[in-house]
This record gives sequence, C-alpha cells and structure tokens, in this order.
Amino acid sequence: MARYMEALTVERGGFRIKVPESWWEFDVRPESRDDSIRRMVNERVRQRPELEQYRDTYIDFLRKAAADAWKSGALYCGCMAESFGGDTPITGSVTVSLVGGRNERGEPLSNDPAVIASQLAVKEAKREGDSWRKVTTVDIPGVGSAARTYGIEDIAVPGDALNRTIRAVLMQTYIPVPGQEGKVALVAGSSQVLDLADSFFDIFDAITSTFRFAG
Repeated sequence: MARYMEALTVERGGFRIKVPESWWEFDVRPESRDDSIRRMVNERVRQRPELEQYRDTYIDFLRKAAADAWKSGALYCGCMAESFGGDTPITGSVTVSLVGGRNERGEPLSNDPAVIASQLAVKEAKREGDSWRKVTTVDIPGVGSAARTYGIEDIAVPGDALNRTIRAVLMQTYIPVPGQEGKVALVAGSSQVLDLADSFFDIFDAITSTFRFAG
C-alpha cells in the first residue's frame, strides 16, 4: 500500500493533518452525505472502470463510515477504498474529533496523557483469534505526548437494537488540546481488513504523526 502514501494536507478549524492523497473526504451531514458519496464513487469508477464491480461495496462502506463519523462528532473523516487486484477491496478510515468529559462533580477530566493512559483498559487475547487492545503513550512531533490504544477490537454497531458488534483494526490517539482543560483531539483509525492489521497500524501511526494544532 506504500504507493498510496503520497500526502495531502487537510486543514480544519484548529488543526491540520496529512492523509494519503488517494483517500476520500466527504460531507458527513445526514441531509447531504448520500448524494455526496454517490457522486464521488461514480467519479472514481469513471476514472478507474475496473472498480465497477465494487461500486455497491464502496457506497455501503462510505455511508457507514460517514454515519459513524457524524454520530461521534467528527470534524474530519477520510476513507480509503481501493482494489489491489484481490477479490475484496481494501477499506479503512481516519476521523478527527474534539472530545471531552467531566466527573460527577462537574469538573473537567484530566487530559494529561499519562492519566488518560492509566484509565484505558488493556485487553489480552486468551486464545488465538480473540480481540485484544494495548495501551501506550506516544510522542507526536511538534505536539507532544499523547495516550494511545491499538488492537483488534469488537466495536458496537451504532443504533443496533440487537447490540451487534463488528471486529476491526482500531487505533485511537488522545492528543491534549492546549489551553482547554479536559479537551482532547481524538484521532481514530479503523479498518475491517484484519489480515492487514500491522500495515494499517503503520498507516494510522504515520497519519497521526502529522497532526498539528493550527492557529
């Protein structure tokens, strides 16, 4: 997947981040996202007719990614949906959200990376094929320390009455927002292509390392 890592800088209010230039960004608002996604997929298929067989797969994936991003309050959602000659397209996404919380006394929760990391749960796989999660801290160049989780996790399907889950490669990095107590920029990367977990961890780490606060 290295040929897709030529970078495109995305800048939003308060931050900028670099993503592979082949990734797609789209409007995640419910009233307009379906039309936006359909037009983008049609344009991509027009440029690369060999992707026609994956049209419906791309549309379904991008619609779900957009819906999840909207529900999480994402300020940015970028997705990849590419064919590398196999029978199944390779898909993944990165979102950037501004999140925060308060304790029972109404006080902002700490956004200190060490404190956040101490409150995140590690999950060990008891047998082969189980989900797992590791917790660490990382240094973002030009930004500083941040808490991170990464692993193969079972993610709840939003709004599903049967409480079903989807297993995915997941990396979440909690970057403290300067001057805003309790606030963090959450950079989350995910993919359901479990066989490429290590490659996606590398990609998500590389993208997150480009995160910078702007202004």
